[in-house]
Amino acid sequence: MNQQHVALAGSTRPAKADATRLRDADPQHRVNVTITLRGKVAPADQIPVERRQDAETTKAVLERYGLTVDQVRLSPGSIVVSGPVAAMDAAFKANLGIYHSATQGDFRGREGELQIPADLEGIVTGVFGLDERQMARRKSGRGSGFQGAMTPDDLERLYNFPAGDGDGQGIGVAEFGGFYFQEDLQAFCSAHNRPTPQVAVVPLSYDPPRSVQELQQLPPDQQQFAAEAGGEVMMDVQIVAGLCPAARISVYFAMFDQRGWIELLDRVIADRPVSVPISWGLTEDHPSWSANALREINKRLEGAADAGITVCVASGDDGSGDQIPDGRAHVDFPSSSPFVLSAGGTMIDESGQEVAWWQAPGHRTRHGGGASGGGVSTTFDRPAYQRNINIDSLNPGSIKGRVLPDVAALAGPPFYDLTLLGRAAPNGGTSASAPLWGALIARINALLPSDKRQRFLTPLLYDSGTNGRPLGEVACRDIAVGHDNGSHPPAVGYPVKAGYDAVTGYGVCDGVALLKGLH
Repeated sequence: MNQQHVALAGSTRPAKADATRLRDADPQHRVNVTITLRGKVAPADQIPVERRQDAETTKAVLERYGLTVDQVRLSPGSIVVSGPVAAMDAAFKANLGIYHSATQGDFRGREGELQIPADLEGIVTGVFGLDERQMARRKSGRGSGFQGAMTPDDLERLYNFPAGDGDGQGIGVAEFGGFYFQEDLQAFCSAHNRPTPQVAVVPLSYDPPRSVQELQQLPPDQQQFAAEAGGEVMMDVQIVAGLCPAARISVYFAMFDQRGWIELLDRVIADRPVSVPISWGLTEDHPSWSANALREINKRLEGAADAGITVCVASGDDGSGDQIPDGRAHVDFPSSSPFVLSAGGTMIDESGQEVAWWQAPGHRTRHGGGASGGGVSTTFDRPAYQRNINIDSLNPGSIKGRVLPDVAALAGPPFYDLTLLGRAAPNGGTSASAPLWGALIARINALLPSDKRQRFLTPLLYDSGTNGRPLGEVACRDIAVGHDNGSHPPAVGYPVKAGYDAVTGYGVCDGVALLKGLH
């Protein structure tokens, strides 16, 4: 075929530093990709005519290359397409290959910029799924062996949860790998005298193992990753289940690549739960992000916020360095998006006081440690709702960016009392803060009058109430004590101080006060 192509802006993927290209991809191997179209997410009953026309044009053009259009989602503007590697290479000039890295094993990938048929210029904004490199990591603060871990009863008392069980509420839990074992959830709920909720496992681009036997049948590299991530999945589900046992809990599983983020958020927008905890992310300025992936993921987060969904995202467990050893401060995405609730971390010190989470050496390692992620975005401008927040970036010359986190919850000692493979497995990190806030939002939403339900919480926290103070000040307990969130490198982090800060935000929740403030 001799059709003119044009560069797809924002599609560049750099060479993966720790991976080696082994060979060209098999031309006959079938690939699934998600194509994104121009324009914002639109409510299902307000699809613009242009979106329908764009979808029809894209379908017609791609079919000429031998690709199959499997699904059209007009609301977010996504088209799922499949076909052999040879057809993908012809349509997008991808030069797909098989790569190998020590951390991911063998995977399909590409380098450089994509091209699209000229007929689709200005219509197609992204092609996701050609490159399978990992673009999501867990936030993890494992506390194995720690005594006195927090139970659901303890958490309800610590954060003054209002009475209730989340009845009638939908909570979506976002996962990018791992497993789901129903037996562990049942054991956890039985141990804490809580009813076992109904949990729907929703496989998107990843179907998780449901038993130890299924886990053991995976290839060795996949088995190791699934085993490591599975404990984190069960932590998310158990925290939500223990605090909202009557809610409808959906656990969405997608691959950890850029396409997985698009697929998962498209489903969230369609299902419209009241809250969605996400305990995964990657440094917002990590070189492996393509610019159009950040844009398209953020666009879908905006669509979720517009639908009243509060996506609660872990701010990270590696302090102000966020695992980038360049001496600058970094923040995590999607926690840095203006359209999420970013959740930082606290811990209980030896005196029994709740303080900002920082454990030497100040960044997460397999031997312990950890620090609440937070800081100032270098990618996203400061949203209007943060107009009164005066915190500057530690990086000279940076934009006046979005500040995170918004709030915090327990991440470090004494951790959370959880069950894994039938045994006690205390765990934490800001990946525990996110589901706690997701459960609180659902618990509160069930108690609000109908005209006050299903609202994106974050901007409401910054709004001034009748007393002139922001709701976040009134409905949160300030965390004004603790180490800054410096990691090595950089050695300097954002300070913990009285009032709002870039380590714990407005602080930890007072659930009853938040319910009162949202009425």
